[in-house]
Amino acid sequence: MNTTAKEPVWIPVSTVSEFPEDGGVCAKVYGEQIAIFHFSSRNEWFACENKCPHTGDMVLSRGMIGDAQGEPKVACPMHKKSFSLRTGACISGEEYSIKTYPIHIEDGTVYIGIESSETQG
Repeated sequence: MNTTAKEPVWIPVSTVSEFPEDGGVCAKVYGEQIAIFHFSSRNEWFACENKCPHTGDMVLSRGMIGDAQGEPKVACPMHKKSFSLRTGACISGEEYSIKTYPIHIEDGTVYIGIESSETQG
């Protein structure tokens, strides 16, 4: 059994200047809406699916970002459920979770890591 994790395919999304400081933007990557957050106050970037698992609405990129005991989080603007931007787990006590994506910045460009199977189609 091969337990080696696959390296993601790094997809350029946009330049750093296109993202608001301490806020989020939605980008469509291979047909998926991905919320990208720039925590300028922490000098960190995070990416997750834009879809709220509670309602199915594509709104997480418009959510409030913040910190829950050191854990970066986004709160859905519809019903205020909060999700860890590191793990995707709901930190409001519910069973919901969101998919997170690796992200990195290189030469002023924001890249999202997508599993190679997601780039097909």
